[in-house]
Amino acid sequence: MNKVQPRIQKWPATSRLLHWLSALLLLVTWCLILLYGNNENSLYISLHKAFGISILFWTIIRLMNRFLTNAPPAVPMPRWQSIIARLTHFALYALLIAMPIAGLLMSVYGGRPVDIFGLFEIPVFVTPDRSAARFYNDLHTNIIWPMIIIFTIAHVGGALYHQFIKKDNLIKRMS
Repeated sequence: MNKVQPRIQKWPATSRLLHWLSALLLLVTWCLILLYGNNENSLYISLHKAFGISILFWTIIRLMNRFLTNAPPAVPMPRWQSIIARLTHFALYALLIAMPIAGLLMSVYGGRPVDIFGLFEIPVFVTPDRSAARFYNDLHTNIIWPMIIIFTIAHVGGALYHQFIKKDNLIKRMS
């Protein structure tokens, strides 16, 4: 006997588009820093910074969209899973705002403006300070980045758990 699956209510198209483009922006930004680390071509670090600032604005747009659109009804799950899901989403949003801000502060405290795809430049708006630049570098690379990895793995792991273990088609809500 086939079990009839209830109709999946998807997130609005804008939410789905913003979600997947955020993932793509994060992947491109990560690839650019890997390319820079292996080659030290200044184009890679410049693009990394521009895409990083793009992530900041994209995340702010995602948050505005989130507050302005209706979410589909929650998928039934135990309360503890619901709490973990909400905390994971909150952490990802917070980290995707904190990461580019820390990167920007690392650059400007290092005395370097940030070029945004040749369209405009964020100037050095603070007095350069090597210790502050080092602090924001450490925050950007050693604290926030590993946290983004951890929460992204938790987010993807939760989605895969729902898809392949619970088989409740949770992923279809975002496809």
